[in-house]
Amino acid sequence: MKHLVLPLLFVGLLWPAGAANLVRAEGTADTMGSSFSVVAWGEDGGRLQSAVAAALDEARRLDAMLSNYRETSEWSRVNRLAASEPVLVSDELFQLLAACSEYSRASEGTFDITVGPLMKVWGFYRGTGHFPHRAEIRGALGHVGYQKVVLDPKARTVRFTEDGVELDPGGIGKGYAVDRMIAVLKESGVKSALVSAGSSSIYALGTPPNERGWKVAIKDPRDATRSAATVTLTDESISTSGNYEKFFVAEGKTWSHIMDPRTGYPAMGTLSVSVIAPETIDSEAWAKPYFIQGREWTARNKHKDFRVFFCEDKAESPCAWLQ
Repeated sequence: MKHLVLPLLFVGLLWPAGAANLVRAEGTADTMGSSFSVVAWGEDGGRLQSAVAAALDEARRLDAMLSNYRETSEWSRVNRLAASEPVLVSDELFQLLAACSEYSRASEGTFDITVGPLMKVWGFYRGTGHFPHRAEIRGALGHVGYQKVVLDPKARTVRFTEDGVELDPGGIGKGYAVDRMIAVLKESGVKSALVSAGSSSIYALGTPPNERGWKVAIKDPRDATRSAATVTLTDESISTSGNYEKFFVAEGKTWSHIMDPRTGYPAMGTLSVSVIAPETIDSEAWAKPYFIQGREWTARNKHKDFRVFFCEDKAESPCAWLQ
């Protein structure tokens, strides 16, 4: 079997000879606008492969619920109707939207799923990006703001306070899916696995055979052929937001898809941020606010259980762990 290759977060997997009593199963699925990969170890090959398939099916299920590209998804239904009436949603989606609201408050608005109109005018929705007119930015910015999404926990409904609001799952969907896939694997008895979503959000379950953990190398945003750091993960996640993922160059600057919802412009000053956290939904959700707010704000506000690796856009400032 070929080894798993992850282009943004390089994963080094060296399988020792001492793993003779264990078998390895793997699988991939293209869904949620990304490539999901699972590598797992166990004693029963048939059960292990079934668990991997079930985990990938879970990612497909969530795409059917969360995709803003599928007209039939629950997420798209909210975007279509919530400006005109309260929309009854599933308990799962309501809880996810409630979590997004909390991330927005805690990050001072730098995590915001209402960023959809900005992603469209900057060309990052189904495209590679382009520089919009300032009037377009102002118009889109007028429809952005997590306070424009009203959640009613008793009725389990979602309502927008005005027309033009549009939710974008890009900052949360993959991380949530990875955690759900890990839950499926655990329910199947899997104790050793690596799940990756687009290689930018990863969860390491247990350890591979005869190793202390799963080795993950963080890409150097200045040089795609090098890694900036290597970490060993056990029962924890890592997510990276980098300006090299989706970007274009205009007016002598690199404009990335990491949008500052407060200004309407892509965030500047940071090249990449990697967050290690107990759950992938947290590592993915917080990577963008840390990217936007910068090192000093992050140092004051990061969760005590998180580890954060910064690469700033300063010639004299190398990539380094936040102390």
